[in-house]
Amino acid sequence: MKPFFSLLLFFVSVTVSATERWEIFEIELTGPKVENPFTEVWVQAEFQYKNFRYHVDGFYDGDQTYKIRFMPEHVGQWTYIIKSNSPEMNDKTGRFRCTPAMANNHGPVSVRDTFHFKYADGTPFYVLGTTAYAWIHQKEQLRQETLKTLEKEAFNKIRMTVMPKYYGRYVSNEPDLYPFMGSPESGWDRTRFNVQFFQHLEQQIGELKKRNVEADVIIFHPYDKDAWGFSKGSVEENVFYLKYLVARLAAYRNVWWSMANEYDVMHKPESEWEIYFKELMARDPYQHLKSIHNGKSWYNHSNPWITHLSVQTPYLEDTQKWRETYLKPVINDEFVYEGNVPFDWGNLTAEETVNRFWTIYCRGGYASHGETYIHPDNILWWAKGGRLYGQSPKRLQFLAQIMKEAPEKGLTPIHTQWNKETYLFKNSEYFLFYYGNSQQAGARLKLAKDKKYSIEIIDAWNMTTEKLQETYSGTVEIPLPQRPYMAVRAVAQ
Repeated sequence: MKPFFSLLLFFVSVTVSATERWEIFEIELTGPKVENPFTEVWVQAEFQYKNFRYHVDGFYDGDQTYKIRFMPEHVGQWTYIIKSNSPEMNDKTGRFRCTPAMANNHGPVSVRDTFHFKYADGTPFYVLGTTAYAWIHQKEQLRQETLKTLEKEAFNKIRMTVMPKYYGRYVSNEPDLYPFMGSPESGWDRTRFNVQFFQHLEQQIGELKKRNVEADVIIFHPYDKDAWGFSKGSVEENVFYLKYLVARLAAYRNVWWSMANEYDVMHKPESEWEIYFKELMARDPYQHLKSIHNGKSWYNHSNPWITHLSVQTPYLEDTQKWRETYLKPVINDEFVYEGNVPFDWGNLTAEETVNRFWTIYCRGGYASHGETYIHPDNILWWAKGGRLYGQSPKRLQFLAQIMKEAPEKGLTPIHTQWNKETYLFKNSEYFLFYYGNSQQAGARLKLAKDKKYSIEIIDAWNMTTEKLQETYSGTVEIPLPQRPYMAVRAVAQ
């Protein structure tokens, strides 16, 4: 009995580490010293909970250190086994306990009800995006200012590039860190990653996660310096980079994958993009949201690897058609930015920015903001982050609140070409009419005759809501203040 008793005591004294659901469980290993650890050594792990199994790639993190990151999606005890071509790491096993998520942790975002989004715990996610492509490539003070701005505003998704960006005077600075070993002068060794750069990248994504901001990570983009050449990689080099990127970032619950910004400007064949998407699907155990962003040419969004449309167009009238054609959510991530630069992509008024957001949302889509006001030091939010100077963000927050108050399920968009009427409705229970930049003195509503409705007049620009005292039924005409950006909400009692 004594040996058995001693063994039992040893067994129950084992400490099992704990990780919150949808947080990161990380394994750190010491591997062999080799010439090129990125190409010569591989490490993977299989995680198991009951009949759920996830295969996860590890990655080299410098100083003979290898890491494997895992985001557990189920509460309970997990086990894992590590496989590697290195005997020092091969066949190691372990376990950990996944605990329930805390109140501010809703998990990763996915598609719900065909056209919309939700967190993993079922909480609806209403996209209110913004754009600061190269914010992570700026100095610490400017990055901190960007994060403080995001804390104050209602934006919950930000489009951002992995690679540094060059766009003339508006963003031309050399970053402190580059993704590959080497230099612009000597060239890059694309088989050796700069682990400090990727540590910096994931740190910024972690900062966004703390603020409940989704990182819409742009994997490739064409706005490159000749001296950099990051957009010129071969298929093999790009796949190698993609695999490493996914191994490092996929365990972050707030990651979305945008395969490219203005993919058609990069002049790659469709077959090449298919290779990258299939690699992404094979490497990402959690199947984060995936999109690709266009310049002028339209991508085939019916491909199964596309979870939602990420489009660039100022033509909003087809929003409803796109969602019904592809049966996927539509995000107009670039319909022209609020600002005053001398280019047609960046000089919308704040009023028109708000108008386009309302139009897109009332046609069943979502949108992303960007700001391009001329700055003495060329610090434009769209490129570098920093501060926001425009008048649209608070009004977009007001719109987001209106959308959160709408029915969660069953909303249908209507846009009539004849009288340009745009509205959302759910059966005869809920109506949200938006009248854009017209200045009509009244609104004629066709409501159900057998129901009574409370009606509110909403001023999208002045951010006011006025509830009318009476109740209404059937066809009624409601007076409006004869100014633009008005909406009417009718809710059955």
